[in-house]
Amino acid sequence: MKQFASLYARVDESTKTTVKVAALADYLGTASDTDRLWTIALFTGRRPKRVISTTKLRLWAAEVACLSDWLFDESYHIVGDLAETISLVLPEPSDPQDHSLIHWIETLAHLSTLDDDARKAGILAAWDTLAPDQRFLFTKLLTGGFRVGVSAKLMTRALAQVTGQDVAALTHKLMGNWTPQTTTWEALIEADDPMADLSRPYPFYLAHSVDDPADLGDPPGWHAERKWDGIRGQFITRGGEHHIWSRGEDLMTDRFPELAQLADYLPEGTVIDGEILAFANDMPLSFNALQKRIGRKTVPKNLLAEAPVILMAYDLLEQDGTDIRDTPFEDRRTALKTLLADVPPEAPIRLSQEVPFDTWDKLAAERETSRDHNAEGLMIKRRASPYLAGRKRGDWWKWKIDPLSIDAVMIYAQSGSGRRANLFTDYTFAVWNGNELTPFTKAYSGLTDAEFRQITAWVRKNTQNKFGPVRQVTPHHVFEIAFEGIQASPRHKSGVALRFPRMLRWRHDKPASEANTLDDLKEMLANYG
Repeated sequence: MKQFASLYARVDESTKTTVKVAALADYLGTASDTDRLWTIALFTGRRPKRVISTTKLRLWAAEVACLSDWLFDESYHIVGDLAETISLVLPEPSDPQDHSLIHWIETLAHLSTLDDDARKAGILAAWDTLAPDQRFLFTKLLTGGFRVGVSAKLMTRALAQVTGQDVAALTHKLMGNWTPQTTTWEALIEADDPMADLSRPYPFYLAHSVDDPADLGDPPGWHAERKWDGIRGQFITRGGEHHIWSRGEDLMTDRFPELAQLADYLPEGTVIDGEILAFANDMPLSFNALQKRIGRKTVPKNLLAEAPVILMAYDLLEQDGTDIRDTPFEDRRTALKTLLADVPPEAPIRLSQEVPFDTWDKLAAERETSRDHNAEGLMIKRRASPYLAGRKRGDWWKWKIDPLSIDAVMIYAQSGSGRRANLFTDYTFAVWNGNELTPFTKAYSGLTDAEFRQITAWVRKNTQNKFGPVRQVTPHHVFEIAFEGIQASPRHKSGVALRFPRMLRWRHDKPASEANTLDDLKEMLANYG
């Protein structure tokens, strides 16, 4: 665990990618196969399930540290992270030991089988053998909250240094439905066949935003289509089975049972990249309709009827078992069009239609109609481009429409977590309903650190009431809140809920009395909900 803790510290303490990659390469070149396999899993989001509730950990840690509950909670509030608080307040270990990472992973698995008394004894014994930095990581693993600032891209770069393999091949190997319990270092990394796992998707190609597509050159070399507002996914047919993967490497096959019939129409060895959309009457529904199905392992019949889905297909990555990502986009799209020509029209799949244009001004006019199509804007793709892995600049661009926005008054503030634990960064906003302010959303991003520090100083001087960590403040400051969508919500006092709210700017020029109203929100709901 000492070696793993050292790796974590090196990665966490630096913002330089070269330092992070060097730390990973040093570790992966010397650790045991089981430890480095688990390290890859942990650093790419494959965390063990939570073993114990945070409430019990707080009580047990306070007991061991001989702290009253309120003092522990105050310490937690200042530090902003439970595992870090525990690592700081507990006494030094009386029996320090240095076990491997896999030892502690197996300890977690054993603890999960015990009753509370035995589990408590096991956790306290573990804390008493671990140095503070190792205790911090062990507690993170206990809570299922282990996260680290390393992207899969950096992991594959480090692996490429250690193994001498191609980064793109390693990126593909790390995708799919694997866990450290179902594979080995040899099978996952050293094996030559990246298709050993027939469910494995390809790394998704991600686009950069463009402000002025005229900078891209002459229109004839570019293809445009709608940027659909759904869930990015790959549909895979291999080995007599089908699989659906999200961009976040979430296996979603069972969540969209109506797409299973596509396996009857598509040949073996087919991988299609596209967007899963709620779809009815030959028209995409709003994302709000699809959102009702997100996160459900099984979908009830009423939701299947209310929000049926299709795959809006826009790229073909594998044809007859052959990886065709290196062929030009225009050729891949022609092959996709030919493939879908034989699929009956009632099947839940559509080809994402090209938006024709011969000038960028004409494409700009098409972009303005995006909300009429329940789209987020346009995708612009170089016709000659291969299908790359990750966010590569140059060939694929997204040209989104401007977000919706509304001016609102800040009425509550709450401190952040981690490095922002001593700043008030999480705010509740309200709009006018007659002479009263009605809360309607929360936001915590969009401002600079300097602005957060300025607001924090103001909050401390203008707090009217305290509700635990939340401060009610004088209704004075106005912020422009940007959001991607709006929907009706009976759970909220305002009757609406926003999609991806964030602070667009601090309106120093506007007094609270001139903020928007609840009627303005309801008008937006009528137009865009």
